[in-house]
Amino acid sequence: MLAEKRKSFKKLENMVGKFFSKFLNPNQYSYLAILMALLCLRFLIKNNLKIALIFLFTASFLDFIDGAVARKTNTASKKGAYLDTILDRYVEGMVLLGFLFLPLPKIFLPAHVWIYLALFGSLMTTYAKAAGKEKGILQTELKKGVIGRGERMILEFLAIFLGIFNLQWTLYLIIVLSVLSNLTAVQRICLILHTKQQP
Repeated sequence: MLAEKRKSFKKLENMVGKFFSKFLNPNQYSYLAILMALLCLRFLIKNNLKIALIFLFTASFLDFIDGAVARKTNTASKKGAYLDTILDRYVEGMVLLGFLFLPLPKIFLPAHVWIYLALFGSLMTTYAKAAGKEKGILQTELKKGVIGRGERMILEFLAIFLGIFNLQWTLYLIIVLSVLSNLTAVQRICLILHTKQQP
């Protein structure tokens, strides 16, 4: 949903791109985001959610910066976009891996099962779209869906934030994430299967 409303953030994106283009290039910001995600993982492993939250926020902001700088400096490229997409998956994977080290309670299923379902839904949401283009069914990128990467990152951010007060709330957010991400994957699969294929 957020991906479809990117134009609403255009003014902010221009300001951010103009300022941060003075320091590093887009790919360097992407690599910094990975470093921040690794530090987030480290502090999740240590069950220090406050510090983990700071590094996740920084990683997310750097992800916003790299695209803003690329567009502002007219250096956006297919390889840069590809690298950004791949690194985004690593960031998300590291956060979900970190959740495995938290002493989360059991709600219907063990916590690690919900975390796996969240990861699987995230991967399938992305893969459903990629496979549609690979097989020649889609001509343009499919952005529709209940939640996209932006919403998933917000849910992960909230899961860590609420865990500072009560780890049960963290698991509630992970359950929501697992359900909505898999629902989005199914939604995209259905949309692609009902797409009129070009002759």
